[in-house]
Amino acid sequence: MSVEERLNKIVDKEGAVHLTLIDPDSQSPEIAGNIAREAYNGGTDAIMVGGSTGATGTTVEQTVQAIKSACDLPVILFPGNAGGLAPGADAVFFMSLLNSRDVNYITTNQAIGAPIVYKQGIEPISMAYIIIEPGGAAGWVGDARLIPRNRPKLAVAYSLAAKYLGMHYIYLEAGSGSDKPVPVEMVAAVKKAVGQKTKIIVGGGIRDGITAKERVKAGADMIVTGTIVEQVNDIKGKIEEITEAIKS
Repeated sequence: MSVEERLNKIVDKEGAVHLTLIDPDSQSPEIAGNIAREAYNGGTDAIMVGGSTGATGTTVEQTVQAIKSACDLPVILFPGNAGGLAPGADAVFFMSLLNSRDVNYITTNQAIGAPIVYKQGIEPISMAYIIIEPGGAAGWVGDARLIPRNRPKLAVAYSLAAKYLGMHYIYLEAGSGSDKPVPVEMVAAVKKAVGQKTKIIVGGGIRDGITAKERVKAGADMIVTGTIVEQVNDIKGKIEEITEAIKS
């Protein structure tokens, strides 16, 4: 079973997927492995590896290896550019930042990275990346025209474009560590427009089970949390809080 099939099956059976994002630039590979183990024990469904300002090359590869040694979960690369690709991962969110002003984040890095993904045998999961206000580092680095929080129709327009271009997943991102998660009304509008087959991922500013559950009820199929695992002492407990809230 492919990673994408596995994630979709979890959505169908349990209501929603939880993804833990680990930035290789934020800690050593050993600590990353420890975080992944605690997240696994807390019920997360897969580990994402990557970041906006990010580590590349050996650092990413060593982090992937440490996570694979620490837990039995799919490891999905979440690269800021082609340099964020590394062997050993199970899959990569092969994404285009649709609302970027910079063609490098829309198609150029994808063209550079595609042969690497092919040669390394990493499963590509087609995804549109759409950054919502406030956007955080991802918005700044990706030179995004941030979608205003009070303009859900703009998010719908980009999301429909993604669907019609054949992208399987749509990631609505408020920015790592944001104090304002993607609005519930925006999540609901996007899900209504794209339908059940296209999966909606929501991340940025989600720190507790209530916030996560609200977005799943609105239509999110997958919830990403990252910064919070770097801030709390009880990683397992925090992940349990969120996963228990979003599973049906």
